[in-house]
Amino acid sequence: MWMRTLGSVGILVSVLSVLPMSSSAQESSERLAKQALEECNRGRLAMDRATRLAHFQQGQSLGERAVAANEGSADAHFALFCNLGELLRIDGESLTSLFGLRRMMKEIDRTLELDPTHIGARSAKGTLLVRLPSVLGGDSEQGERLLQQVIKQAPEAVNARLALAKVRCKHGHHHEAVTLATDALALAKEYKQIEFVPEAEAVLQQARATAR
Repeated sequence: MWMRTLGSVGILVSVLSVLPMSSSAQESSERLAKQALEECNRGRLAMDRATRLAHFQQGQSLGERAVAANEGSADAHFALFCNLGELLRIDGESLTSLFGLRRMMKEIDRTLELDPTHIGARSAKGTLLVRLPSVLGGDSEQGERLLQQVIKQAPEAVNARLALAKVRCKHGHHHEAVTLATDALALAKEYKQIEFVPEAEAVLQQARATAR
């Protein structure tokens, strides 16, 4: 009798283990991912380092919980990537941790593995490819192509325009950089992506100064 009961319990556990994730767990992951991305955006807007750090660390924690709740959520991995990336460059664009870079890349690659059409992730991957040296996986040409594809597929993409503007400015195409940065600033204001406004203004100012 007990053996039959235990066997039934074992079968039930096996069946439950392969059932789709409950809607409540999915909703929890979506909520946590959204909160994590909001923390990332708040951190970008914060003026002092301590506040930025607090937002990004909270965002990382929320992102990790979102991934734990639903490992198959592209948005959860992207939200975690956002905060990991901002923590890496909190003191500037210089690389502060090779381990942190690898973890960040793992999250962006997992996002694209789950959703190859994820515009935010495609834009971020393109940005990384043009910024990183080849020894760390960078590929400027591939990154530029990816950023151009993002702009074509999502005309409202702000970050992709900013990344491409920096590349164009670096390569001496200053007037094209001005156009890209001008469009990025206008779109950031139009779509209320205020976290990108300060960067867009800075890139535009630099592009205009070098275009003279």
